[in-house]
Amino acid sequence: MKPTFHRFEEAAWIEPPGHPGALSKLLVNPNTADTRHFDFRVSLYRPKGMVEEHVHERAEHVYYLLSGLGLFTIDGQTSLVGPRDSVFIPPGIRHRLVNNGLEDLVFVVATSPPGELPLFDVEAAPADE
Repeated sequence: MKPTFHRFEEAAWIEPPGHPGALSKLLVNPNTADTRHFDFRVSLYRPKGMVEEHVHERAEHVYYLLSGLGLFTIDGQTSLVGPRDSVFIPPGIRHRLVNNGLEDLVFVVATSPPGELPLFDVEAAPADE
């Protein structure tokens, strides 16, 4: 493995699926660095921006909020989050984050393992045929 340097300004903002009004800069992940264990990104949710409720089968997440306010729902329990708050989400836990403030909600997210797509409709998924 080799070290990698990324400039924040040079990374493109993307809108991930299931994240209306939300943007992310994918700084370190298997597509941008020689890693198999990390996804590290900066996210910006505009007012009313959100990630739909979903669950990850294997991935763990750590969110660290830098600015703005949001409502974080974890397994049906909603909490107000803001600057300097951190949130750990273990695998198998339903979660959702909504920017309910008037300014952008900015935070970093570290995920391991990387590359697992969120399972948005776990309860509504059809049985194996």
